[in-house]
Amino acid sequence: MLEFKNSTPLTLGVELELMIVNRRDYNLTRGSDDLLLQIESIDHGFDIKPEITQGMIEIGTAVHTSVDEMLQELLAIRALLVKSAQKLNLGLAGGGTHAFQHWGDQQIYPKERYRLVSELYGYLAKQFTVYGQHIHIGCPDGDAGVRLTHFLARYMPHFIALSASSPFSQGVDTLFQSARLTSVNAFPLSGLMPAVQTWDAFNTYFQKMAGLGIVASMKDFYWDIRPKPEYGTVEIRICDTPLAIDTPVLLAAYAQMLARECLEGEPRPYNPDHMLTYSYNRFQACRFGYDAVLVDAAEQRQTSLLEDMLFTLDRLWPHAEALGCTNAHAALRERILKRNSDSLWLREAYADSGSLSEVVRRQSERWMYGRPTLAVH
Repeated sequence: MLEFKNSTPLTLGVELELMIVNRRDYNLTRGSDDLLLQIESIDHGFDIKPEITQGMIEIGTAVHTSVDEMLQELLAIRALLVKSAQKLNLGLAGGGTHAFQHWGDQQIYPKERYRLVSELYGYLAKQFTVYGQHIHIGCPDGDAGVRLTHFLARYMPHFIALSASSPFSQGVDTLFQSARLTSVNAFPLSGLMPAVQTWDAFNTYFQKMAGLGIVASMKDFYWDIRPKPEYGTVEIRICDTPLAIDTPVLLAAYAQMLARECLEGEPRPYNPDHMLTYSYNRFQACRFGYDAVLVDAAEQRQTSLLEDMLFTLDRLWPHAEALGCTNAHAALRERILKRNSDSLWLREAYADSGSLSEVVRRQSERWMYGRPTLAVH
């Protein structure tokens, strides 16, 4: 049986997967071991660890109630990473995919779990050199975790559009705003959690899957959003890693506002019709970003993603006030109204320079040295 560890409702944490690039042509480099060794020589209390291939590193924040505090921690983590990377002549960058790296050049990090993943999934493991942001939201119990998972699934296209930063892959423009998620789709246990309604029902499902030898732990589910029982959280996994240091905080604030509406508002009955359109709406957001068209099966209508996001933000204003994140709410609204997009920024950098190496150089400079625009209290 999986025990759902109770946590303080609406607390937040984020994880960010970052590129490690050389400073010559800004291709990915196998720098994680050297970088981690350099970081470990400095006394710090941050969560910094390797990822599945050696051109990646993952950072994680502590548990926060305030997104302002989260931004301050991210800035401190970045300062440590930049100092360490500079000593090794390495660059770090956000973005959901590296613009021109070839998956066959990547090396699996020598860790037992990653070795097993590589043996099971073959070349897909190296193709999984993509970079995402995960958002954890605290839940009081497992039933609330299941309810919040289903509730948030309706808004996954919003998070895709707001974080999309992977227009280029393997040296070509994919015409997608987020090409990263096509790599995730290849895994057999990707997609959406089944339509269970309680934590007991989820445990029954998990035990069946484990008994069939399909899964051994929650890590084997590559769902876009999933309960994380050992933390007592729901984990949103659909976002590309943003280019700027403060965008992850905006995404976390949005998740916190939505979670408050779900957990502290009137319970809404689960509507299975949302599952009918989930994959289609997800594709629309990946392909077209703000220009996506969403299908609402329950209401039997179509709407633009942009309008849906603005309508949702208007509804969430009281929750932003209650959580003390009205500055983040205003920044999200401005981002949507101005159609600010990391994918557009990357395409404009390529149109200006004609060089994908230069694109990665600019996005590395932006992540390492860019000043946050989000005002903190």
